[in-house]
Amino acid sequence: MELKESDSIVRIDESLQFMPSDYEQRSWPMRSIYRVPAHITILNPKAYQPQVVSFGPYHHGKDHLLPMEEHKRRALNHFLKRSRKPLRHFFESLKEVARDLEESYAALDPKWKAGSGKGAVRRFLELMITDGCFILEILSFAAREVDDYAPNDPIFSYYGMLCQVPYLRWDMLMLENQLPILVLDRLVAVERDGEKDYEFVNKFCTPGTHITTLGKCLHVLDVLRKSTLREPENKNEVGRNYGPETLRLASATELSEHGIQFKRSKTDSLNAISFAGGVLTLPQIWVGEDTKSMFLNLTAFERPPAVAGIEVMSYIYCMDCIISNRQDVVLLRNQGIILNFLESDEAVAEMFNSLGKDVMLDPECSLVDVFEKVNKYYNKRWNTWRANLIHTYFKNP
Repeated sequence: MELKESDSIVRIDESLQFMPSDYEQRSWPMRSIYRVPAHITILNPKAYQPQVVSFGPYHHGKDHLLPMEEHKRRALNHFLKRSRKPLRHFFESLKEVARDLEESYAALDPKWKAGSGKGAVRRFLELMITDGCFILEILSFAAREVDDYAPNDPIFSYYGMLCQVPYLRWDMLMLENQLPILVLDRLVAVERDGEKDYEFVNKFCTPGTHITTLGKCLHVLDVLRKSTLREPENKNEVGRNYGPETLRLASATELSEHGIQFKRSKTDSLNAISFAGGVLTLPQIWVGEDTKSMFLNLTAFERPPAVAGIEVMSYIYCMDCIISNRQDVVLLRNQGIILNFLESDEAVAEMFNSLGKDVMLDPECSLVDVFEKVNKYYNKRWNTWRANLIHTYFKNP
């Protein structure tokens, strides 16, 4: 019997009637791990696809990642043996929050969901435990907290740290390759009888920094993001109108010709950008082989339906403005703002220009005030005359 149009309308009305008014507000924030949209991945496909190891369900079972599964199982055995607790204790702890873990993933394959039967739940939790323990073992070994592996272990050895762990770290910081931090929380709590600790995660993500607290984090990529934005945010007044000319900056070389100097900030937080007395202060950044991939995944995390802000995008937007070519990179490198570990200064400029193609500036962030002050100083009559003088008489030695 065919469904009448009136019956269809009645069903829709009934579904709307019983849907809670805050349903969307409650459901969206749960999704903290999701697929990067195709129109983003097509530009830099390798930046979002793990090359060595899978964490979580999205890339699990791919042929080129299978060799690492053997190392995961070995790490799990070491973790369990050292904890002196049976696997069922960890399984029961994660089972209590299985629904929350499942809802952390957007567009999760039905084979991992509870609706597919008890076997699906067990497979999903076993995956969370295996991958979670592997992450914890990597973090603990990097922090020199464990030493019960063989000296020639392919991963957990001195040479493993030099040759393998950097690639594992890259994969660990990809948005589609995340585990909910709740997994690590539960595993550590069972292992250490209730103790929780984010510091060891932060040490691995941003070595050389010391963060006392990061607040509640969603996953390892979120730990990295919050550690790079560790200063409090300063918001502008809502409702201020800025024209297109305010939301752009000239290149570093042009700014320098207009009398603006550059200085490294006291902290390396990406929020530590300010302007006063003709001096633009910027945080120091290390630029290496993994920098582009790191920023691409951080900005992917900041895109809808993310619950994060867009502070990393705003930083990249700023750097894209002031870096047009190698001369701008040289200027910033000479001031200690850029530490270049790529093959050339041109490569740094190309990296930031590539990253800046698809980012935006938060119109309510503190950077807008910085842009406004810089442009006001830049456009002063004397500074414009100074730039023209340099161009006319002092451009050539």
